[in-house]
Amino acid sequence: MTSTSRKAYGVKGAPYAFLLPATVLFLLFFALPIGYAVWLSFRKVQVSGLGLGSGARREVWAGLENYTDALTDDELVAGALRVLGYGCIVVPVMLGLALLFALMLDSEKVRLTPVTRLAIFLPYAIPGVVAALLWGFLYLPDVSPFYFVLEKLGLPQPDLLDGGPLYLALSNIAVWGGTGFNMIVIYTSLQAIPTEVYEAARLDGATPLQIALRIKIPMVAPSLVLTFFFSIIATLQVFNEPTTLKPLTNSVSTTWSPLMKVYQDAFGKGDIHAAAAQATIIALATLLLSFGFLRAANRRNKQEASR
Repeated sequence: MTSTSRKAYGVKGAPYAFLLPATVLFLLFFALPIGYAVWLSFRKVQVSGLGLGSGARREVWAGLENYTDALTDDELVAGALRVLGYGCIVVPVMLGLALLFALMLDSEKVRLTPVTRLAIFLPYAIPGVVAALLWGFLYLPDVSPFYFVLEKLGLPQPDLLDGGPLYLALSNIAVWGGTGFNMIVIYTSLQAIPTEVYEAARLDGATPLQIALRIKIPMVAPSLVLTFFFSIIATLQVFNEPTTLKPLTNSVSTTWSPLMKVYQDAFGKGDIHAAAAQATIIALATLLLSFGFLRAANRRNKQEASR
């Protein structure tokens, strides 16, 4: 091999050399654990006799038994329905506030934009467990300053950790922590819109409200799709908030969300095979919903572009 060919080979192989560390890390810490979880989901522990002695408990092939049990598990289905109701509150409220804040910050009339942007984004930087603990104590009547003020004013003091209000309490934590991130994504897209577009709209007599509704929002539609995609994934994987609030109320069970059910079966009951099957089903459901939404959004964009 000549020196010229070696140099050409080295140049062509350089991208693969840069990709190698990331590929190795992806295989070791992402692909391999997923493959192992899927493998565990097709197996189960078979107990012989009293389960005592060597060889009394052995791992055998279970086929689709774990998946059948998971799909017919009332607790898992109930958890999925609770998360669905939780998501119907969180996603529209969080994205609506994120879009509103982004449009307000993009307005020329708003002052101290960097400080305001940081204040809105700051809750996202707080870990989810810390945020849930913070709001959890604010929800407790005995220690919450809000309940103290309501009591002094003679106003009703609702229990936000019981019954229907629990959904609002959990949703508030998610909205408080996630609005800032989504706002930054949408605001960045607004900053990328050429100013000439706004100037042309003003020359045509468009008001700020018309510019926001007819120009800004349609042009940041891809960012809205992206934030909706992330919000769906985060909603289906809710775990920190209900788990953290569980010691503060009896309304949150150990299987309130699907991921809590997986955790309870794996580490509470010690049935890692059933938990692996449930985790695989949740991952597939998340994948199908997310990419189904992305495909529908892309199809709509192509239809609008062809008009």
